[in-house]
Amino acid sequence: MERDGVERLLAEAGVDGRRLRHALASLCDGRWWTLATLVRHTATSRRTIESLLGVLDLERSGDRFRVAETHRPAFQDLLAVAPPPEDPVGHLVPHYEAVLDRLRELVAGAPRARHTLDHVAATPDTILRRALLLGARFWLPGARLLCVGDHDLTSLAVKLVHPETDVTVADVDDRILAYIDEQDLGVRTRWADLRLTLPTSARDHDLAITDPPYTPEGIGLFVARAVEGVKDDGRVLLAYGASERTPALALKVQNALSALNLAYEAIYPDFNRYFGAEAIGSAADLYILRPTTRTRPAAAARLDRAATAIYTQGPQSVESAPAADAPTQPEGPADLLVGDWPASLPHTRVKLSTWLAKPYAATVERVAIAVPAGLEAALPRLLLATRAAHVEVHLTAPPAVPAALAPVYDFTTSGTVLHATRRPLPDDPEGLLLRRILDNGHAKLANSWREGLIAAARAQDGALTKNEARTLIRQTAPWSDALSPVEAPLHRLTTLPTHIATTLTLLHTPL
Repeated sequence: MERDGVERLLAEAGVDGRRLRHALASLCDGRWWTLATLVRHTATSRRTIESLLGVLDLERSGDRFRVAETHRPAFQDLLAVAPPPEDPVGHLVPHYEAVLDRLRELVAGAPRARHTLDHVAATPDTILRRALLLGARFWLPGARLLCVGDHDLTSLAVKLVHPETDVTVADVDDRILAYIDEQDLGVRTRWADLRLTLPTSARDHDLAITDPPYTPEGIGLFVARAVEGVKDDGRVLLAYGASERTPALALKVQNALSALNLAYEAIYPDFNRYFGAEAIGSAADLYILRPTTRTRPAAAARLDRAATAIYTQGPQSVESAPAADAPTQPEGPADLLVGDWPASLPHTRVKLSTWLAKPYAATVERVAIAVPAGLEAALPRLLLATRAAHVEVHLTAPPAVPAALAPVYDFTTSGTVLHATRRPLPDDPEGLLLRRILDNGHAKLANSWREGLIAAARAQDGALTKNEARTLIRQTAPWSDALSPVEAPLHRLTTLPTHIATTLTLLHTPL
């Protein structure tokens, strides 16, 4: 009966039965397996593996199992004797054991996954092989790589294997950005909620790599942002996986890619492996996509109609209902509404994405901002994007006051509404320079800092050239080049006062 059940499954699977035969061969090779490791090893969905396990009489030890040695001969003629398709860079991995050991430490120490962002960690072996494939297919010395989201820490793998590559990460999770910066490998970090914007300083790259939420909406958005971040002759590498049971979902995603007019240069099956995502076999293919002359207009059109619901879980999932507690009107007078407000309100309004992307042209004194559930990480940046005297922010839960903005605003809360009142300019040089930077949220941070140092030197009857000011800043905060406050990770804004104090002290030190 045991063999009959296996034969029935193989017959039902048809040509796709190689997955089952591979799993059966693994179970018969003498090693102990858990469900998670067998799913990941075979890149086969959990449901398919469970169907095979259900017809086998397995030897068990705790949560581990295998086919007993006495039963193995009965299955020898059913096993897949050839291995899965060859890994294009698997032969290189043994030469990077030290790097792989380091990546194991980095992945183990990374911030915990957030299910509302569809985080599933790639294995250390996967991110190493991503770095190796990039180097095997492209010339990386001097090349610029953009990681469009990087919970997997691919940026660190690339810098460990190809330190001469210029790498930038754009991510919504401030914890990830801080963790990457802590490693001091020279990766540039930029805060970005890709549902709203791609930072100006994250453009003009040669290559982009992304492992986005596996919904058609998530894939379409993240790949469109990757296109926005690369040159016309660049490439976009995409990790995407679907269960062998759901080809229709894979088709929807590929239709979203086709709508961007991208050419498929390569697809490496099951290249990526994960800790989790067992519904898709803990695996994903790796696509190499090349923009055409029709891609950039298509990406721009896609971004113009971008929705924020792109995830499989949480308040921003594609199946989430519109928030019942969305604001209906500001609590106080407002010159401008930012975000989604009822159409009946007579106020001038602007999109959240536009608000973050560029300074609002007109001078306004009072602004009301509606922040939907799931976009709370944008709060500090939405406040930095204006010089209005009063900002009223409506959220869906009691807000956490951004401590890094305490030098700019006095905060009060009323339920789920945050009132931010701009503080008067301080008298001390450090506070004045900090405000000069933070009051110009869209300007390059280093430029505001430079002009502030020159003004501080002049106030002390001294003189400081632009080059001298740049040198002081680069010595103290080399991360600040080309970065604006609205793009800055929170940990950079938090430590900014200390760095400013250092540069003011250095004004009195010979260069």
